[in-house]
Amino acid sequence: MAGDTPVIVWLRTDLRVADNPALHHATATSAPILPLYVHDTQSKGLRAPGAAQNWFLHHALAGLNDRLTRLGTPLVTAKGAASPVLDRLIAQTGASAVYWNRRHVPAEFELDRAIEDRLKQGGIKVETFRAGLLHEPSHVLSASGQSFKVFTPFWRAFQRTITPRAPCPAPKRIQGFAGAPQSLPLDELGLLPTKPDWAGGLRETWRADEDAAHDVLDEFNRHGLAGYAERRDYPGESHVSRLSPYLRWGVISPYQVWHAVRSAGGTQADEEKFLQEIAWREFWYQLLAHFPDLASRNFHEKFDHYPWVGDSPHLETWKMGKTGYPIVDAGMRQLWETGYMHNRVRMITASFLVKHLMVHWQIGEKWFWDTLIDGDPASNPASWQWVAGSGADGQPFFRIFNPVTQAERFDPSGAYVRRFVPEIAALPDRHLHAPWLAPENVLEQCGIRLGETYPWPVVDHKKARECALRAFRQLGNQG
Repeated sequence: MAGDTPVIVWLRTDLRVADNPALHHATATSAPILPLYVHDTQSKGLRAPGAAQNWFLHHALAGLNDRLTRLGTPLVTAKGAASPVLDRLIAQTGASAVYWNRRHVPAEFELDRAIEDRLKQGGIKVETFRAGLLHEPSHVLSASGQSFKVFTPFWRAFQRTITPRAPCPAPKRIQGFAGAPQSLPLDELGLLPTKPDWAGGLRETWRADEDAAHDVLDEFNRHGLAGYAERRDYPGESHVSRLSPYLRWGVISPYQVWHAVRSAGGTQADEEKFLQEIAWREFWYQLLAHFPDLASRNFHEKFDHYPWVGDSPHLETWKMGKTGYPIVDAGMRQLWETGYMHNRVRMITASFLVKHLMVHWQIGEKWFWDTLIDGDPASNPASWQWVAGSGADGQPFFRIFNPVTQAERFDPSGAYVRRFVPEIAALPDRHLHAPWLAPENVLEQCGIRLGETYPWPVVDHKKARECALRAFRQLGNQG
C-alpha cells in the first residue's frame, strides 16, 4: 500500500487503542492512519443514544483522542450520516482503504454492509473485524440450526464452541496522515447537557477513558470477584464490576475482561458466575440479531393484549424515586444521580413499574435508555422484556417481586437504602424497608412525617399483585 495513501480506521463502539483489531491491522500495513469517529444520528433505523450515554460518549471520545494524539495522530471527529461523511473524507484524502470493527445491532449491521458493498464497488478496500462480541450472533446455534431462546443451552453451546482469542496489543506508535482534514470540535457534537447541566453526579462517579476502564477491571478482580457468586445481588456491597458502560462503548473489550478474570485467581464458582454474565450480553445480542424489533415489540405476542395502563398517575413518582417503597426509590435515585443502577435493583424497579403500576415495559425501557450511561441496545430491551415476562427466557409474569422482602433479603443492613434515601436513614433496620409499618413514636423520633418528609406507598403491594395477576389470567395463561 502506498506510503502516502491513508487507511481510514472508522471507530464507533470500539473507543479504545488496546485490543482494537481494526486499528491493529491498519497499523500493520505501514500506511498513514486516519482514525475517524462519525456521530451519526441521521442514517435510517439507528437509535440515537440517550442523554446519559451521550455524556459518557463525550468523555470516552476525549480520552480516545488524547491517547491517539500521544501515539502520533489525533482523532478526526465528524457529524452526520456516515456514508456521505466517508465519501467526502475519501475524496479529500485519497484514502484507498477503510477498516472497521463490526457492529451487531441489526440496523447498524445493515448500514455497514451497504457502505461496504458501495465502497468496494468504487475500488476502496474494506476490512472488518470482530471486536465487540466474543462470537458472531449467527455462529452459536442449536442442534437444529436455530437461534437459542433460552440462556442455559446457549451457555453450554457457547462454552463448547467459543474460545475467546487473546487481546491484541496496542500500537506503540501510529503514523498520522499529514493531509488529515480539520476535525469538528468535540463540543459541537452536542453530547453534554447545558441548560440545565444535570451531570454533576455523573462527573463525581465516573471517568470514561481507557485507563479508567482498566482501573475498574483491576479493582473488581482485587476486591469484587471474591464472593461474586454469592454476593453480587447485594447492592450495598462491592461485588459488581461496574464495567458495563465501558463495554457499551468499547472503551474496554470483552476479550480483555474475559482473560483478565480468567487470570485473576478467583474461585471457580466466582469466575464461572461472572463469565456467565458476560455470556448473557452475548445471548442478548444473538436475540437482537434475530429479533430486530426487541425494543418496540413483545417477543411473545400474547402480551400485545395485556391491559397496560396508558397514563399512570404514578409514573413520575417512579422516575423520581418517590414511590414510598425505599428500595425502589433508592434505585431510581441512584439512576438519576449516577447514571447507573445495581442489577438486582434494576429488576426490582422494573418489576414495580410493570407489575405494580401496570405501565408498559416499553415506557420503562425508554426511561432507562435515556438515563443509563450503560444503556445497551440489546441488554436494555431484552432485560425489560425478561422482567415483564414477554421476552425470551423471561421471568414468569406471576413472579412479582415484593419490594419489601427483596430489600430485607438483599439490603439487610440498609446500607444501600440509607445512602440514596437519606430522609429515612435514622429508622432502625427492622422498619427501614417499610416505614409505613413503623410505630408513630419511632417515626416521630426519627423526624419522619409520612406524606410530608417521605411519601406513603403509592400502591398496596398485595392489591397491586392481585390486580396484575387477574389481568394476566385474562390472557388465557394460568402460569
